[in-house]
Amino acid sequence: MKIIALMGSPRLKGKCNRLTQRALEGAASAGAETRNFELIKFNIKYCLGCGTCFLNKPELTIGTCPIKDDVRLILDEYVQADGYIFSSPSYDMFCTALIKTFLERKIALTYKSREMFGKIPAARPGIAQNFMKKASFIVTANCDDTLEEVMGEPCYEAFEAHLLFEEIDTVDKLYCGGVENMTDEEFEARLQKAFDLGKNLVETIRKYRAENS
Repeated sequence: MKIIALMGSPRLKGKCNRLTQRALEGAASAGAETRNFELIKFNIKYCLGCGTCFLNKPELTIGTCPIKDDVRLILDEYVQADGYIFSSPSYDMFCTALIKTFLERKIALTYKSREMFGKIPAARPGIAQNFMKKASFIVTANCDDTLEEVMGEPCYEAFEAHLLFEEIDTVDKLYCGGVENMTDEEFEARLQKAFDLGKNLVETIRKYRAENS
């Protein structure tokens, strides 16, 4: 089993990435292979909205994008993974532009014919797998835990919207508020929650597959 993280913070030594790494350690403790895609390290260009990737070649698993960058490399691993951890700080009550740019480029996993104008595209071959894959989310913010609905929920919704056509359920959501003023002791407790999130993701996937295969 492979779990990959899509980490949307530009701060590689920040708390969001530390929580993400800890979640992957939890996944590894349950027997999963893991990889952390720290998106700031990759060349991810803006979607041009041309439609090339989702309007052509319906037989492909990943639509062909004319932009030459690292997105195809990430998507190649994405479609092979069994589970996902999406993580981002909340900047101005939303996920970072970094991870949002990547989410927009995931449209290459869909197809729709030109006759379907005005309709939502469908998953490409091999993408939707009857909820056999799962995802969990991590969001950090300066605003404390009482403001999760304001700071965290918009990020969760952005992640989940891109999982609908892929038939991927959400397992856990970890909101870590007040990060800039958090004591080391408090953060250690959040790191344990992140570890448990990663471990539970693997165990939930494994259990679901055993019951539904």
